[in-house]
Amino acid sequence: MLPALPAAAAQPPAPPPVRTTAAEERVAAHLDAIRNRPEALRAFIRDLPKGGDLHNHLSGAASTELLIQLAAEDGLCIDTKTLTAVPAPCGAGARPATDALADNSFRQQVIRAWSMQDLPAGENGHDHFFATFGRFGEVAWRNRGKLLAEVANTAVEQNQFYLETMVSPASTEARELADAVGFDEDLDRMHDALLAGGRLDAAVKAARAEADAADAQFRGAAHCDSPRPDPGCALPVRWISQVLRGSSHERVFTEMALGMRLAERDPRFVAVNLVQPEDWDSSLRNYRQHMRMLDHLRREYPGAHITLHAGELTPGLVKPEDLSFHIREAVLTGHAERIGHGVDVLHEDNPQQLLRTMAARRVAVEVPFTSNEQILGVSGAEHPFMTYRRYGVPVVLATDDPGVSRSDMSAEYLRAAQMYGLSYPALKHLARASLDHAFLPGRSLWRGNPARLGHVPAAPCRQDHPGAGTPSRACAAFLAASPKATLEWRQEAAFTRFEGRRLMRTPQADSRLSNARKDLN
Repeated sequence: MLPALPAAAAQPPAPPPVRTTAAEERVAAHLDAIRNRPEALRAFIRDLPKGGDLHNHLSGAASTELLIQLAAEDGLCIDTKTLTAVPAPCGAGARPATDALADNSFRQQVIRAWSMQDLPAGENGHDHFFATFGRFGEVAWRNRGKLLAEVANTAVEQNQFYLETMVSPASTEARELADAVGFDEDLDRMHDALLAGGRLDAAVKAARAEADAADAQFRGAAHCDSPRPDPGCALPVRWISQVLRGSSHERVFTEMALGMRLAERDPRFVAVNLVQPEDWDSSLRNYRQHMRMLDHLRREYPGAHITLHAGELTPGLVKPEDLSFHIREAVLTGHAERIGHGVDVLHEDNPQQLLRTMAARRVAVEVPFTSNEQILGVSGAEHPFMTYRRYGVPVVLATDDPGVSRSDMSAEYLRAAQMYGLSYPALKHLARASLDHAFLPGRSLWRGNPARLGHVPAAPCRQDHPGAGTPSRACAAFLAASPKATLEWRQEAAFTRFEGRRLMRTPQADSRLSNARKDLN
């Protein structure tokens, strides 16, 4: 059970008044009318514009079926005991990956091992989830561009407008550099050692070349240069550099420095994030040290963004003291601009103060409902989703690893609508927030903090109706200078189309239509 907040925290700041248009009210009434009609509700959520996905691991986002296909194309083998993809030749106890295309029984074994499909009752979801990455890892690192082609196409099909996805850039070069330099408690001195002789810049160069190769592979797989390009070719995508928190101090610091230096030198890369289970012994033991590293590197690379997995913990998974500070440290010491998961926030010391700080600093929380339930067993009232919202902390929905989870962004919005009864304006707010908190250059289309003020257009577009018609001269100039605002304007146009595409049907409207037909007859 989540702990109750102290009485002082029971009165969070009053939410801003919700201003709705006639079109939004009509769509909201339609949504209320179909809540108990599963097929209609799923169709509504499928068509809903859904902003961007800001918490997505590329290798875990691609479908298991694609991973199997690529394993076969790459001539890999699959160990029949561990169901792990391994390089050829296939020795004793391994089968060609092509067998998983022809032998349906073997194929289903691989799908279950590489995803959360048909997880047996009693099996630990947390352990199975994280074990999948090692099983298909040999496939994923070879095919970054091909994975992105599928993931980007799926995002467009889900009516998303933007994607930030996590990869490990130049991992071999970073490991070799870290091992050569070693760790120094004096982080200034260690950073100098990484820079010496242009070694860190050589790793940055390797990462950029790797990204070039992935871009070329993506464009080929998605037919971007053909007369009929895939939809994903038009999707804006940015990379977040993963840092393996379970590694040695020298490797963690080197990967952080590489990711942040890369973010300042290549616009395709925007941020760093720590990955691997937060509850591992090494992750817990080194957590404060990692935050200290980020604090140091933030001063070296102020143009790089930071988003952190923090609070992906529950009682019983770790000791009570390990629940009391991770999110706070990520925000105050690690300079996180967004938090991934944040499930244990009510177990933090003085949670109400932390929530108010996050709201004041506009630190967003990336919420992947499906993986939170699969990994941590947390959902519904046990999830702090509504607590964050009540305190005015920005919340965005995310997929995390939809390939592993066998899920998608529509499933996350569907859960929000079903578990919490969110209205149409509330769902729309979530989609808008995801673009508002994207690591894109330029000012937002919205003035101030929408969690406090509602969605009021920035001054240059104040007289415009965002997304409808041609923007005024001042607004057009504002949009031209801001990729973020341009993308937000595009989503507003999609909302306008969504709200006006058809007469939203309600029981009352159906009744009126039925009576009119009777009159005609």
